[in-house]
Parts: sequence; structure tokens; C-alpha cells
Amino acid sequence: MDCIFCKIIAGEIPCHKVIENDQILAFLDIGPVSVGHTLFVPKRHAENLAVGSVEEAVDLMKAVYTTAPAIMKAVGASGYNLGMNHGLAAGQDVFHTHLHLMPRVDGVERAFVKMHPTQEELAKVAVKIRAEIAV
Repeated sequence: MDCIFCKIIAGEIPCHKVIENDQILAFLDIGPVSVGHTLFVPKRHAENLAVGSVEEAVDLMKAVYTTAPAIMKAVGASGYNLGMNHGLAAGQDVFHTHLHLMPRVDGVERAFVKMHPTQEELAKVAVKIRAEIAV
């Protein structure tokens, strides 16, 4: 399979992990629109939400629900956007179900323009988030 997310899940491509359990891997987006922009990905490959199971959709939302407060605290956010592109017409460019959590900070213009952080900057954010999860 030539799915980049499957390769990340298999450990073939490195990522900045936020959480991982038997069903879900969450990691920082390498082209984030905000600091702490995290992708939540079911471990079982499904092209989009409609192809996966209801249980996987629930697992995805449980992971967001339990992790979002730690992400927000770690990056000083007061809100977040959730986004999922479903199909080519909606802008899906990786055909493996995934949900974007984009933290937002009061007073900072809400934009959907990709930033270009360094690997070191991403690593620091991931460490801060994981530290909040461990609390």
C-alpha cells in the first residue's frame, strides 16, 4: 500500500506523536495552520469516514475528546477547529480517514494557511502536548 499515513502508523516514516493507542494515532501536521495542529488517524486503513466502521469513527472522536484539552493547554489555545475533508471535491489529499484539530488563540486571526515549522519546532510542541497528557 502506498498510503503515507499507513507508513507513519507502521513506523516507516517518522512523526511527532501526540497520542497512540490500539485504534488511533495522533501526530502533529507537518504543514500546520496553527501551532499544535494535530491529525487523528485510525490505524486501520479506510479511504474516508464512510468506508470505515462506526466504531472507528467513535474511537476517533473519543481520542479528540480526551486529547483536545491537553493540546489547548500546551499551546495556550482558547478554542479549536475540527476539520475533515471527505473526498477529492472536498480537498482530501491523503486518502486515509483523518481528522484535523487546529488550536486557536484569542486575538490571532483564524487562517487556514500552512505554516512551515522546523522539525525541532514541531518536536518541542509535541513534547509540551505529551507533558500535558501525562498530567
